[in-house]
Amino acid sequence: MFVILLPVIILIPVAPVLKLFLFTANSLVLIVELLNSAVEAVVDKVSPEFHTLAERAKDMGSAAVLLSLILAGVVWAAAVFDILF
Repeated sequence: MFVILLPVIILIPVAPVLKLFLFTANSLVLIVELLNSAVEAVVDKVSPEFHTLAERAKDMGSAAVLLSLILAGVVWAAAVFDILF
């Protein structure tokens, strides 16, 4: 998704500061997703059986990804609003 949105960020007719926010928000999604994958891999390796703390760690990683996606959505909505109005 990041590779697809990068040219859009470059070509979209908005202020350079908003382009920076778009790039930062999309980069944050990628970074948090990578960290979530690392946490899940470590939890699966260390605790192959079910454990409450392992479940909480995975849920918190997924929640972090969700929050980063919400942030990116808000920034993209601001960019679209800026273009239309």
